[in-house]
Amino acid sequence: LQLGLERFHGVCILGFNSAEWFIADIGAILAGGFAVGIYTTNSPEACHYVAENCSANVVVVENHKQLQKILEIQHQLPHLKAIIQYGEELKEKRPNLYSWSEFMGLGKDIPDTQLHDIIASQKPNQCCTLIYTSGTTGQPKGVMLSHDNLTWTASAAGRFIMLADAKEKQELVVSYLPLSHIAAQMSDIWSAMTFGVQVFFAQPDALKGTLVDTLREVRPTAFLGVPRVWEKMEEKMKSIGAKSSALRRKVASWAKGVGLQTNLKRMNGYSEVPVNFRLARHLVYRKVRKAIGLDRCTKCYTGAAPITRETLEFFLSLNIPVFELYGMSESSGPHTISLPHAFKLTSCGKEVTGCRTLIHKPDGDGSGEICFSGRHIFMGYLNMEEKTREAIDDDGWLHSGDLGKHDKDGFLYITGRIKELIITAGGENVPPVPIEDAVKEAVPIISNAMLVGDKAKFLAMLLTLKCNVDVETGEPGDDLTAEAVEYCQKLGSKATKVSEIISSKDKAIYAAIQKGITAVNERAVSNAQKVQKWVLLEKDFSLVGGELGPTMKLKRPVVAQKYRDQIAQFYTDADTPT
Repeated sequence: LQLGLERFHGVCILGFNSAEWFIADIGAILAGGFAVGIYTTNSPEACHYVAENCSANVVVVENHKQLQKILEIQHQLPHLKAIIQYGEELKEKRPNLYSWSEFMGLGKDIPDTQLHDIIASQKPNQCCTLIYTSGTTGQPKGVMLSHDNLTWTASAAGRFIMLADAKEKQELVVSYLPLSHIAAQMSDIWSAMTFGVQVFFAQPDALKGTLVDTLREVRPTAFLGVPRVWEKMEEKMKSIGAKSSALRRKVASWAKGVGLQTNLKRMNGYSEVPVNFRLARHLVYRKVRKAIGLDRCTKCYTGAAPITRETLEFFLSLNIPVFELYGMSESSGPHTISLPHAFKLTSCGKEVTGCRTLIHKPDGDGSGEICFSGRHIFMGYLNMEEKTREAIDDDGWLHSGDLGKHDKDGFLYITGRIKELIITAGGENVPPVPIEDAVKEAVPIISNAMLVGDKAKFLAMLLTLKCNVDVETGEPGDDLTAEAVEYCQKLGSKATKVSEIISSKDKAIYAAIQKGITAVNERAVSNAQKVQKWVLLEKDFSLVGGELGPTMKLKRPVVAQKYRDQIAQFYTDADTPT
C-alpha cells in the first residue's frame, strides 16, 4: 500500500518458488490488487505483455537476471511504481528499486485500520489472482480467479484427496513447479494454507536434477509432478538398474512383475495381499521409495499434461501408484482427480465433489468435448469479453477444448484435443501456429511447417519445400518453384528438385534452414518453445494427400499419422538436444 498499489492493479512476481513469492502473492491480494505470476523463462517482451495487460503497479523479481528483463521494458509500463528484488543483494541503486528488507520496512507507517478497511471491502466474487494461459494463437490470456474460486477449490480438492488437517496430522510438500502455473499455486499456496500443510522450497535447479535430493531430505507426504518429472525419475531409475548385478536385476524384475499384477488386481477391486507381494515390498519397493524420497508419500500425483501408460505402469510395478488429475487454469486447477480407492490406469479420475462434467455433442463412441461447471469456474479473461464468451457458453458450461468420455463407472478419459495447443512432457503449453509462421517467414523456400512435440521432451518440426503443383490433379510435384530455384542459386546451390536437396543433404540449403530456425529460436518466449530438430519431407502437403482441409487448414492428426516414422525418429535418437 505504501508503494501506491491501486485497487485491481497487478503485482507481478518473477522468480523461483520461495517464501517471498508467497508473501508477495498473498500481500498483493490482501491489499486489493491482483497477484500475477510470470514464468521465469519469459523473454522481456513476454514479461511486458503480462505487466502491461494487468496494469501492474509493482513488480517483484528474484535476482539481477530477472531484474534486467524488467529494466529493459520499464519505460513501456506507465502504471509501474516500484520494483522489488528478493533473492540476492541489489547490484545497483535506482529510484523506486527496493531490496526485500527495505520493502519489508516500508509498511510500518501504514495504519492497520487502512489495510483492514480494504480487506473488509473485498467480496468473494471479485477477482484476486490472474493466471496467464497460452492461447492456441497469439498472446496469452489473463484468467481471472476470484477469492471464492481459490478458497472453494483449495478446500474441495484437499478434502477430496483426503489431505489431513495439521491438527490431526502434519502433511509436507515440496514446492518446485512454477507458481505462475495454477497447479503449483493451488497445491503449494491455497490448499497448503487451507489444511496447514508444511511447505519446503526446492533449489531453483530442481528440474535439472536436484529435486530428488530435496525429496530425500524432506520426505513429503504428498507430491505433484508433471509427466516430465516422473519420466526423468523413470529414466534415472532404469539407468541405475541396468548397472546392477545380475542377481539384483533378477530380483527387481520379479518384484516388478508381482507389483504390477497385484496393483492391477487391487485397481479392479481385489483387496488381498499375496505373500510374494509382501516379500517384494520388503526386498524392493521400500528401498526404491526411500531412494527417491517418497517413503512417506501416500499421494503421488501427475497432471498438467498427458502421461504415458508405460510410465504409469513402471511406477505401479514398484508399488508407487501415480494418480492422474485433470483440469485447467480456467477451472482454478483440478476438475477430476484419481484416488487410491478409485483409480483406473490412463483415466483422470472422477469429478471433485461439487464439480460437474458435460460431454458436449458425443459421437457414437460417447466421446465429445469435455465441459465443466461448478464454483471452480473462472470469472473470464481479463479485458477479453469475446474470448470469454467462446470459453463459457450461455448455460455457464466451460468448454475445455479437450475430447473425452466417461466409462460405465463414471471415470473420465481424455481421448484427444480439439485445440491445437501442444503440451510438452514438461507441461509447457506451446501454441504451434506463431512458431510455424515465423519459420516460414525466416526461410522463404519453405512451403509448410508443422510443429510436433505433444507429450514429448522437446519440439521438432516437419518441413516441406515450395514446389510446382500439377494443375489437373492438385498433386505436388518434385520440381521446385521458380522462386525456390532462384533462392537456391543465391545460396550457391544448383538444386532444382526437392529430391536432389534431400538425397544429397544439400549443404547450402540445410545450413540456410538451420540458420532461419536458430533465428526464430532466439526470439522464443522460453526454451521449451524452441525447435530442437527438423526434417525435410519429400512431398509438400496437399488436399489430395489429405494433409490439408478444404480451407487449406493443416490437418494435424492426419500429418502426425502419415509421417509417424519421421516424428518417431526425432525422439528415438539417443542424443537429446540441450
